[in-house]
Amino acid sequence: MSKMTMTQKILAAHTGLEHVVAGQLILANVDMVLGNDITSPVAINEFARLDINKVFDKHKISMVMDHFVPNKDIKAAEQAKKCRCFAGDMGIENFYDCGQMGVEHALLPEKGLVTAGDVVIGADSHTCTYGALGAFSTGVGSTDMACGMATGKAWFKVPLAIKFVLKGNLQKWVSGKDVILHIIGMIGVDGALYKSMEFFGDGVHTLSVSDRLCITNMAIEAGAKNGIFEVDDKTLKFLKSAGAKEPKIFKADTDAEYDKVIEIDMSEIKPTVAFPHLPENAKTFNQFGDIKIDQVVIGSCTNGRIEDLVIAAEIMKGRKVAKSVRTIVIPATQKIYLEAMELGLLKIFVKAGAAVSTPTCGPCLGGHMGILAKGERAVATTNRNFVGRMGHPESEVYLASPAVAATSAITGKISQPSELEDK
Repeated sequence: MSKMTMTQKILAAHTGLEHVVAGQLILANVDMVLGNDITSPVAINEFARLDINKVFDKHKISMVMDHFVPNKDIKAAEQAKKCRCFAGDMGIENFYDCGQMGVEHALLPEKGLVTAGDVVIGADSHTCTYGALGAFSTGVGSTDMACGMATGKAWFKVPLAIKFVLKGNLQKWVSGKDVILHIIGMIGVDGALYKSMEFFGDGVHTLSVSDRLCITNMAIEAGAKNGIFEVDDKTLKFLKSAGAKEPKIFKADTDAEYDKVIEIDMSEIKPTVAFPHLPENAKTFNQFGDIKIDQVVIGSCTNGRIEDLVIAAEIMKGRKVAKSVRTIVIPATQKIYLEAMELGLLKIFVKAGAAVSTPTCGPCLGGHMGILAKGERAVATTNRNFVGRMGHPESEVYLASPAVAATSAITGKISQPSELEDK
């Protein structure tokens, strides 16, 4: 009767069933319901239509004002106000506004609000981030968020899974971002459509939690329902330091059924850039020539953690960003901002000629804090580079790691760190 993957075991446990199979429709209990300042107002309107006067659990709902906060215009202010009023009326404890908020998918792990074995739904497609911590987490629509807030439950179709076996060690200046861009380049943006991307192998233990959060964050860019890593000592140490509740560890059965198994030798992965206008357009530096750029963005729920900023600062220290390049550095949370300040990273960025922002998703979705004009190109550590994603429909976004982004800011063209080592 066994033969379940990590994801299937978590879903079975939250459904009260001993066993589930791929394709089965289930109604599962959820441990966290998440929304932001763009998606929550829609959910709040739908919640009102349910004629229910309280949420299922005020401790298991999080609202993070991160996309257009600090408010960029009147409409953004009205959206945030709606969330603020709803959170106050319902007594929602995990409400994070300007000054306390951070980019949602960096903030929740930092606050210990998600842990191994949880089921998490969020009205944001990159909710799949928390699989790095051994949770089943996935993005849903605002209507599902409303129903989740009301009932504490969500419908799922149990996904098939792809097993990724990671081996080897990453080379210098290569990170989790390069790993996931490599994988998406290999399987395509629909290569894991409604499947679970499950990561195993000796190579997993060489990856930092930050690398893993980056990799699962972009599982959705391969069409996946979720991404998930097996839990190890690094996971448990991270969860304990964040004050998360007691983790529940689910291991895949040895005879679990996978749609396919893909082996990845991480020692062979090189600095990788996803060209416009899809994350699957992954190229290494031997595949293209000089490409001048106008802007660099270092931050987002994908790469705005302290580890990312340390790497960027190491490259930018004692150097100046190119005069032709606007460089914007966005620590993902207030805690990360403070840590970066205490480590002297912010001073390095400012002295290099970069702007440092309060935590926000702003430029990633073309919202504010770094919009592109017609014909402009940006290198960004964000997760999407669709047409018009960061501004004008005729602008271009190139996805890269913090190391590549920082180097490109210095040289004024898409560059890898090795280009600076002899200068």
